[in-house]
Amino acid sequence: MKILPDNVRSQAFIDGKFVDAEGGAEFEDLNPATGKLLVEVAACSASDVDAAVKAARAAFNAGAWSRIEPRERKRVLLKFAELVEANGQEIALLDSIDAGKPIVDCENLDVPDVVSNIRWYAEAIDKVFGKISPTGEGNLGLIVREPVGVVGMVLPWNFPAGTLSWKIAPALAAGNSIVVKPAELAPLSTLRIAELAFDAGIPAGVFNVVPGLGHVAGKALGLHPDVDVISFTGSTEIGRQFLRYSADSNLKKVVLECGGKSPQIVMADAAQNLDRIAENLANAAFWNMGQNCTCGSRILVQSSIKQDFVDSLVKASKNWVVGEPTDHTTKLGPLIEASALTRVLGAIEQARKDGATIASGGKQLFQETGGWFVEPTVVDNVHPDTALARDEIFGPVVAVLPFDTEEDAIRIANASAYGLAATVFSTDINVAIRVARAVQAGTVAVNGYGEGDITTPFGGYKTSGFGGYDKGLEAFDQYTQLKTIWLTLG
Repeated sequence: MKILPDNVRSQAFIDGKFVDAEGGAEFEDLNPATGKLLVEVAACSASDVDAAVKAARAAFNAGAWSRIEPRERKRVLLKFAELVEANGQEIALLDSIDAGKPIVDCENLDVPDVVSNIRWYAEAIDKVFGKISPTGEGNLGLIVREPVGVVGMVLPWNFPAGTLSWKIAPALAAGNSIVVKPAELAPLSTLRIAELAFDAGIPAGVFNVVPGLGHVAGKALGLHPDVDVISFTGSTEIGRQFLRYSADSNLKKVVLECGGKSPQIVMADAAQNLDRIAENLANAAFWNMGQNCTCGSRILVQSSIKQDFVDSLVKASKNWVVGEPTDHTTKLGPLIEASALTRVLGAIEQARKDGATIASGGKQLFQETGGWFVEPTVVDNVHPDTALARDEIFGPVVAVLPFDTEEDAIRIANASAYGLAATVFSTDINVAIRVARAVQAGTVAVNGYGEGDITTPFGGYKTSGFGGYDKGLEAFDQYTQLKTIWLTLG
C-alpha cells in the first residue's frame, strides 16, 4: 500500500503562503482504505476565511491579475497547466489515497482532465468578446464583461482535483480572485494545486484555500459579505443552505450543482447490443464507487428484454475488481467514510425488505482492513416508488426497473426530484431523440453514458442545479458581470 509523500501540505493557503488555522486548529483526514489517520489538516475558522477573503479582495483591487492583459493571464494559466501535468503523478496519488479513488482513474482520467480544462479556458481568454448594441447615430452602446470580483468555491470529495478545475479555470481566466473550501474528506490535492498556481505566476492572494469543516468554514464563506459569487457542488440539502446564506448576507450569486438519480433507459430495439450496453451501464453505475452525481444508479429496461439485460449486467459487474485504491488492478475502491458504508448497506437491506432481488453483490468486503469496501451490487425487480429507485445512494448499487412503453419510461424517468443526467439506448433515432427531449435532465446522452466534455455546459434541472453551469463557455457567465457602457456622441 502506498503512503502519502513526506512533503504533503495540510495547512491553509492564504495570500501566497501556507499558514496554520486560527489557534492551530486541525481536523483528522482519514484513509478510506484503512479507516486510519492520514494527516491532520488545518481547520479554518470564520476568522481564517475572513483573512482569505480580504487577501482575495486586496489582490483583485490591486489589479495584478484582474486588470492585466488577457494574453498575459493566458500565458500564466498555460504555465499553470504545464506544472499540473509535470506533477500529475503526485496529484493522482493524493486523490487516490485521500478519496479512495482507483489510481488508474486518477492517472488516466482525473489529472488529464484538470490539465485539459485549465488549458481550454486559458485559450478561451482572448477569444471571448463583448458586444456593441444597435443604436442610432447619437449613441454607442458597449456591452462588456468584467470579472465579478471574489469567488468562493465549495468542493465535493468525489472528484477533488477534477471538480476544482471545472471551477477555478474559468474563474481565474475571467480575472477573478478565488477562495476555495475543499471537502474535509479529501482536501490534499487542492492545496497542492494552489501551490502550483502560485509557482506558475498567479499573484499572491488570487488563489486561496481554506480547508475546514463545512458548518464552520463553508458557512463562513457563504455568509461573507465581501464574496461576490459562491459556486457549490454537493448535496441538495447543503445547496439549499447556501441559498439561505446568500439571502442572509449580501445576495451574492449562488451556483449549485447538486444531487442526481440519473435514469438509464434501454429500449427493446437495442436488444442485439445488450452485452455492450450492460458493460457501459456497469461503468455508469460503479465508476468511482457510484460516488458520482451523474451515476447511472437506476436502469429502466423494456420488459421484453429485462431478464436478458440483468443477466448481462450481472456478468459485467464481475469485471469490477474491488481492492486497495493504489493498486493498478483495482477498478472499485472503498467508499469515502464509515457513514457512507452504513448508508449503502442499509439501502441494500431496505431494498430486500421492499421486495427487490439482489441479483449480484450486496456485501461488505475486506472488513479486516478497517476500510469501507462494498461489492458492486445489482438489484432487480425494483419498484419505482421505493427508496432505491428514488433516493441518491452514492454507492456501487444499481437498481433495475422494468417498463412497457416509451411513455412509461419517460414517466418513470421524470418521477424524481432530480434532473442532472440521463442516457437513452435505442437503434431508432426517432425514439432516441424523442425520449432525450422528453427526459428532464441537464445532460442526456444517447447510446453511451457520458457527461459531455469541457465544451458542453454541465448543470441540472429541478433540485439538481441552480444558477449556472460548470464547463463550456457558459461557465464564464457566473464568473463575469455584464456592464453596459452607454456613450452619447457629440
